[in-house]
Amino acid sequence: MRQQLLGNTAETSRAYTVHMGQPASPPLTGYRIAVTSARRSEELCALLSRNGAEVCAAPAINMIALPDDDELHSNTQALIADPPDILVAHTGIGFRGWLAAAEGWGLSTQLLAALSEARVLARGPKATGALRAAGLHEEWSPKSESSQELLEYLLKSGVSGARIAVQLHGAADAWDPFPEFLGGLRAGGAEVVSIRVYRWKSTPLGGNFDQLVTGIARRQFDAVSFTSAPAAAAVLERSRDLDIEGQVLDALRTDVHAMCVGPVTSQPLIRKGVPTSSPERMRLGALARHIAVELPPLVSRTVKAADHAIEIRGTCVLVDGCVKSLSGSGMAVLRALAQRPGDVVSRGDLLRVLPGNSNDTHAVDTAVLRLRTALGDKQIVATVVKRGYRLAIDEPAGVW
Repeated sequence: MRQQLLGNTAETSRAYTVHMGQPASPPLTGYRIAVTSARRSEELCALLSRNGAEVCAAPAINMIALPDDDELHSNTQALIADPPDILVAHTGIGFRGWLAAAEGWGLSTQLLAALSEARVLARGPKATGALRAAGLHEEWSPKSESSQELLEYLLKSGVSGARIAVQLHGAADAWDPFPEFLGGLRAGGAEVVSIRVYRWKSTPLGGNFDQLVTGIARRQFDAVSFTSAPAAAAVLERSRDLDIEGQVLDALRTDVHAMCVGPVTSQPLIRKGVPTSSPERMRLGALARHIAVELPPLVSRTVKAADHAIEIRGTCVLVDGCVKSLSGSGMAVLRALAQRPGDVVSRGDLLRVLPGNSNDTHAVDTAVLRLRTALGDKQIVATVVKRGYRLAIDEPAGVW
């Protein structure tokens, strides 16, 4: 279920900084990221891992095979019998998949003939390329690759009485990602035929996906990535199935950051009050770069103690840019001290954050001893006799 592939690409290597003479670690070192993708999951995992992340992957949804999709088959036959006035293609892979399915049913020639007389619009360059490869030429495509801009163009040109075939991104039974787009066309007086070229269904209960959703609820990840709206909807649906919806939503609204490939993907989460973040370009590589840039400032905390830069990340600590692996107890103690930089934290308070149920304050002393050794300088954590411990903060402000 978990993959970890460390290394640098030339691009990420150029992005690393040097601190106090030491080469910095990859930007996502020490962060755990959940990947929910069904398609191209391995590619996204590799991109994140090369940036240093620890990746946990489990597909949220499964694709319904095109030859078995009765809805697509019947809609294709309907368009051949009654050709559309307008064709809208949202994705290149989706349009090509539609033609491949039609060929398998022996309908490709009839389908292209039915589409050849229609006004053709494409959401973006990949859809444009697929249309042209099939011998169809687009009337217009928005530079923004925005479905909203596409809708505004169609409504402005007039769609009343028009029969419009709309090839969509895809859909899950739990959520329709295009209510505004399709609803807007219908409100404008159009007859809409939805072509859901790749439809999805949730993965079965009891597998790795359940563990991933439970991990979100337990805040075991710093971020979770989404590359499709159906996957985002599936996480929310599965949290209800597991009776942990409240915990999952609380985690996604606070400590587990939702990183989406684009605004359409974000919609199921936004509707539940979950803040999301997306790159400017809706591409897999752009998403990986976006996470590498945006996640560390959201999660990490840096203090200056005993003349060292101490950066606390999701699962590790960097001392002057060098990665230091800490035990669970060490991380718990360091986080507690960093929350009150320079202040004395009592043994009793530190005991409460330690993993396990020990009531012995000697467990705190042992954890601090091991923490000092792991950090490489015993002066970073100072002892305050009979009171507790504190970080030996160099500056009054304590946090950069």
